[in-house]
Order: sequence, then structure tokens, then C-alpha cells
Amino acid sequence: MSHQDPARHDPGLPPAEVGDPLSGHPVFVRWSRASQRVRQADRNHPWVLDTVVVVLILLAFCVPELVHDNDGPREHRIVFTQLPLFATLLLQAGLLLPLLWRRRRPAIAFAAVMTVFVLQWALGAALRADVALLVALYSLALHGRLRQLAWACAAMAGALSLVAVRLSSAVSFWDSSFFLFSTATAAVAIGIAVRIRRAQLAGLRERAARLEIERDQRSRLAAATERTRVAREMHDIIGHNLSVIVTLADGGAYAVGSSPERGREALVLIGDTGRQALGELRRMLGVLRDRTTEEGPELNPQPGVADIDGLCARIRAAGPQIVYTAGGELDHLDRGVQLMAYRIVQEALTNTLKHAGPHTRAHVTVTVDGTWLRVRVEDSGPPDGAARSRPGEAGHGLAGMKERAALYGGTVTAGPVPGGGWTVTTDLDLSQDLDAADGLT
Repeated sequence: MSHQDPARHDPGLPPAEVGDPLSGHPVFVRWSRASQRVRQADRNHPWVLDTVVVVLILLAFCVPELVHDNDGPREHRIVFTQLPLFATLLLQAGLLLPLLWRRRRPAIAFAAVMTVFVLQWALGAALRADVALLVALYSLALHGRLRQLAWACAAMAGALSLVAVRLSSAVSFWDSSFFLFSTATAAVAIGIAVRIRRAQLAGLRERAARLEIERDQRSRLAAATERTRVAREMHDIIGHNLSVIVTLADGGAYAVGSSPERGREALVLIGDTGRQALGELRRMLGVLRDRTTEEGPELNPQPGVADIDGLCARIRAAGPQIVYTAGGELDHLDRGVQLMAYRIVQEALTNTLKHAGPHTRAHVTVTVDGTWLRVRVEDSGPPDGAARSRPGEAGHGLAGMKERAALYGGTVTAGPVPGGGWTVTTDLDLSQDLDAADGLT
């Protein structure tokens, strides 16, 4: 079997980070950390980045233009209007200052820059600060609405066409149009690409958060299921053994005066039953504790069909006459199915001992017939035929039996029989487990 990097198949990672050998390079790691710090600082102080962008454009385009104007006139094939210094500064301010709102109000910022841009070219002047229009268009593509971007592109096309016409005296209209429209297209394309990338990263973060929530929910559900299973096991163990102990104690109390040997025997059986219950409780609680030693808790296998005979023997010691009949290939059953059958028989006999008393008779049958497993426990009721209550649908014992059988697709039916007895029948289709096992191979 080949071992592969799980990160290559993790759908929660962005494509650039999945299986990229450069993603773990120290340069990329430092760059990623620096980018995270910049984004965090921008979230805390959003005006700082916008101000930095304006200052950089001012230093890179506006200041050189002012210095160039002081150098004196030059020969140009295209004659532009020479504006006074105050007018130049005013137009530069009109082009740059709206960029301070380029992320919060991208449409308004673009409209303001476009207005100044058209006014400037209407006056016949050319400024290097016109690059602010491309920055505003990029910001609108990144932060604005798509329908706003549509009319902005239309306005940009009209304005650039006028510029191309203005430059047609020195440069071919088509050449200048190609250059101008290419720069505008690049600004829009970069803005949309960054916008898509941010949307993908936001979707991945949302998916990661959702997967984390689902993982926590699955953990809580698994914990609740485990608590239910442990509670069911504890109910079966404690309820069964306490019923046997109470019945033996009552029988021993009656036998103390007339037959001391029977009373002593009842005490011995009570001790054996109590030790067995204590051992099962220790085993059950041991798997719940953290393993603080290398050996861990001493674990024993869960009871199965082979242990039903011993279960019936312990119930016989409390007084009832139990007949156990087994048929079919029971040893080949799944361990979970065997535990289910054992617990159902245990709960049914416990109810028999509790409701019918120690002088009843019960017949336990566990058989495999083809693909069906049937577990049947029938008692004759109390010898005097007195009516007694049995657990109904709300009883914990019957509910536990139905839950156990339902885990394997089985059904449990319980009810009175003619003559005052009671019967519990469980039917399980074993072919479903075989089909499930075949589907896994």
C-alpha cells in the first residue's frame, strides 16, 4: 500500500497550497506571516493603507510632474495646455483625494476621479496623476457591485476614446486606443482576479469553520451515544444481579429457621452474584477511565450466546425452573449479535424473576434457522395465577431490549400468553449483516 500526503487530497485547502513544494519554503512562510500582519493591521486601521496609496501616487507621479514643469518648456509633438500651478495642484488633489474612499465607497470614488479626469482633458491638460483613474477602476472591480462596474467600464471607454482622439494628431487613434484600453482592461482583470481569490479563501474559511462545527457535533453525538450504551449496559448488569440478590436474600430469610443449610447456601450464592456483578461493573468502568499505566484496565470479553447457560444456572439458584434450548450454528454469530441475544435473555429473565416470583417456570430458546435468529423467553407466571404488572412500552427494560435489537435490524415483541404467562420474542434477519459485510469487501 502506498502512503500519500493527506494534504494533497484535502478539499479544505486552496489549490495553491495543496501539494505545492514551495509552500513550506522559509521565504514563503515569512511572506505569508507578513501578509497576515498587514491584513490584521489594515482591519484595525483601514485608513492607513488608503493614505499610503495616495502618498505613493503623490510621490511617484505628482511631485515629478511639478518638478518637470519648473524645468521650463519642452518641444512636444502634442501640444497640451500649460495650467497654472494652483490649477495643477487642484486637479491633482481632485484625482487623488477620492482614493481615500476607494474601498468604502468605490463607485463614488470612481465617479469623482472620472469627473476630474474628463474636466482635465476638456481643458487640454495631461497629468501623470491620471493613473489614479486606473486605481479607482481597479478598486471598483474589487470592492464594488458588478452592475456598477458595467456602467463604469462604459464611462471609461468613452473617456479613453476622447483621449485617443486628442492624441490622434501624433499617435494613431487605433494604436493609442489599444494601449489605453489594454491598461483599463488590465486594471479590471486584476481587480476581478483578486476578488475571486478572496471569495475562494472566504469560502474555504467558512467551510473549515463549518467542518469544525460538524466535527464537534459528531463528537457530542458520539459521546451521547456512548453514554446511552453505557447506561444500557449498567441497567442490564445492575438490574439483573440485584434482582437475583433480592430473591436469594428473601429465600434465605425464609429458610433460616427451618433449613439453616439452605439459608447458608443462599448467602453463598448472594456473595457469588455480588462478586460477579462487581467484576462486570469494574470491567465496564475500566474502559471509561483514562489509561494511566502501560497495562491499562484488565479487560474481559463481552458475554455471548455460550454464556446464556451460566446465566440460566444463576437464575435457577434464585428459585425459578429454567429450561434452556439452543439450536443452530450459534457460535458463528457476530460478537455484537451474541451480546444482543445475551442481554435480551438476561433482561427477560430479570423481569420474570421480578414479576413472576421465584416459583415460576421459564423456557429460554435461542435458535438459528437459516438466516433468522430467534430468541424467545416464556414464563408460566406466578403459581397462584395472580395478576401482576409487566413493563409496558415505557419500561426501561423493554425499551432497552428494543433498542438493542434495532441496532441489528431486529424486532422485539412482548406480551401475555394464555394461562397467565408472559413471553418475549426477538427476531433478527442475519442476511442483512451478511449483505453489509459483502458490501465492505
